[in-house]
Parts: sequence; structure tokens; C-alpha cells
Amino acid sequence: MKIPKERRTYCPSCKKHTAHEVLVSKKRKASELKWGQRQFRRVTSGYRGYPRPLPSGNKPVKKLDLRFKCKECGKSHIKKHTFRPGKVEFIAR
Repeated sequence: MKIPKERRTYCPSCKKHTAHEVLVSKKRKASELKWGQRQFRRVTSGYRGYPRPLPSGNKPVKKLDLRFKCKECGKSHIKKHTFRPGKVEFIAR
């Protein structure tokens, strides 16, 4: 899917429409201190195997979250979109 690199949209911090740079937001590393991760580490440690059957088949493509960075104030905000693109390509307009 082709997405423009720059777009005029509403900036919540400037409270007006300005030019924004469009980026794809990336998932950060999961915290090892969360309860679910601690539980998973405890269950998988030792001689036992994986706690549940491994998933088989093709996974659906993840939904895209676009990050818009304001060119005036430099703040960024995320807009959740409901499409699942196979491949993302940024184009200049």
C-alpha cells in the first residue's frame, strides 16, 4: 500500500491543521516484569516444554498504526487505522 510521506492533518498540541510527517509506529519490547511474562518464564523454565500447542498456519497481517509528527511543534500522535496492508511504501507527493 502506498502512503504519502507528508500529510496535512489536525495537531492536538497546536490545536490546528498543520503539515505532519507520517511514520509507522513500531512495537516496543515487552517488559519482563509484567505478570504474564513472569508466568510464561516460570512455566517454560526447567525440563518442561512450551505450555500450549504452537500455532499452525498463516497469521493475519497486523493492523497498521500510523504516527504523525507535527512539523511545527515536533510532537507526534498516533492514529489507529483499520486496514491490514501486506506491504507499506511511503511516497512523496
